[in-house]
Amino acid sequence: LPTRAGSSLEPEEHSMEPPAVPGEEQEEVPLTVAPGPAGCQLFGYVGIEAVLDQMKIKTMKTGFEFNIMVVGQSGLGKSTMVNTLFKSKVSRKSSQPSQEERVPKTVQLQSITHVIEEKGVKMKLTVTDTPGFGDQINNENCWDPIIKYINEQYERYLREEILITRKRKIPDTRVHGCVYFVPPTGHWLRPLDLEFMRRLSKIVNVVPVIAKADTLTLEERAEFKQRIQEDLKTHAISVYPQEDFDQDPEDRALNNRIREKIPFAVVGADQEHQVNGKRVLGRKTKWGIIEVENPAHCEFPLLRDLLIRSHLQDLKDITHNVHYESYRVRRLNESNRP
Repeated sequence: LPTRAGSSLEPEEHSMEPPAVPGEEQEEVPLTVAPGPAGCQLFGYVGIEAVLDQMKIKTMKTGFEFNIMVVGQSGLGKSTMVNTLFKSKVSRKSSQPSQEERVPKTVQLQSITHVIEEKGVKMKLTVTDTPGFGDQINNENCWDPIIKYINEQYERYLREEILITRKRKIPDTRVHGCVYFVPPTGHWLRPLDLEFMRRLSKIVNVVPVIAKADTLTLEERAEFKQRIQEDLKTHAISVYPQEDFDQDPEDRALNNRIREKIPFAVVGADQEHQVNGKRVLGRKTKWGIIEVENPAHCEFPLLRDLLIRSHLQDLKDITHNVHYESYRVRRLNESNRP
């Protein structure tokens, strides 16, 4: 007998399943997974939440790395600010007090690594300073050594990662955050500031701050901050925390409040003074003491909370998942080209 196109001469296998109703979509439910409510209630204590304790114990044993870079002209208080952030002598100047400080003719990058411990948690902190940045008459391409250094750290991590036999924990020297110190001029951002942040924000998390904010009045500070925000928006410069990487509405609401305050007007100090019977970090002037940890005096507490207390892990995650990932894709594409 002639057969229709697409049919078979083999006998058909009859299925015991009910025939599909036309117009209704048939869902394939895996046999191993039983459908159930999203929030399944347990009849007793299982101990799932103990995973958090396990992660905490493991992290406390191994410790973690945090690498920060400070960029700005000489005399803006970069070393003092780093010492204030971690309440210890971790900056370049503090570790080399005997050497005579000279302004280098070109940008030279110097890294200092310390292991600091608080309540049993160890952190391997690397501070990279950039003496010579913006100090010359001709500052053309002065950001090139900084870009080269950041990419070298990505390259070092990539070479370790693509080895056949690689380390269980790859040493992480990638720069997780770059704090850029804007001079307290009270005017607009300089072309040098704009060009640096435009280039660097594509490869690293850039956090701009107004250095030595005690040289400005509160009105000047607010006006200068508004001008900087307008400059960043006009030139499409995305500083940390970036709007594109907000994961949920809670993160977006928190980061929006932070973005309204950026750049932080900060004051650094590594000397303690007596105020109302308490010892506080601050700068002593003829008119009183500027307390660096007092939100009414400056925005240093906001910067510290952003870099350490609330967003430190987020800085590391964005560095790994966004900036390093884009570098890795670019490098592997280059190596695969004929």
